[in-house]
Amino acid sequence: MEKNYDALKLENQISFPLYACAKEVVKIYRDYLETLNLTYTQYITMLVLWEVEKINVKELGERLYLDSGTLTPVLKSLEAKGFVKRYRNDKDERVLFVEATEAGQVLREVAAEFPHSLDRCVNLEDGEAQSFQETLQKILRHIKGEG
Repeated sequence: MEKNYDALKLENQISFPLYACAKEVVKIYRDYLETLNLTYTQYITMLVLWEVEKINVKELGERLYLDSGTLTPVLKSLEAKGFVKRYRNDKDERVLFVEATEAGQVLREVAAEFPHSLDRCVNLEDGEAQSFQETLQKILRHIKGEG
């Protein structure tokens, strides 16, 4: 009996459209982010820092699903640009905190326009976009064993 290989067709993979869409969306972001002198990874780091006053680097990595080997160079680069500052916890030298500087906060004003411009590129209705985002969050939580 011949095996059915339909499950191996590219068009039947869930991972492929996720990968391709993520790659294309990041490419669209790149044009916007060049005006801020940020990469996409630096941008998502700043998103978290705009939400919270300060955060320890371990928690930041968890929120971004980035390991320290990826996050450390991102933070060093952001610090060199003057957008963040890192400092040790007074009570426990092993804990490293990060927060946006005044210059980093200024970026927030410019970046506030990006999501609206990008939403138009994706071309989803409000309900569709919210449902899609919720589905992606559900998948991510399940993969990470969080739900």
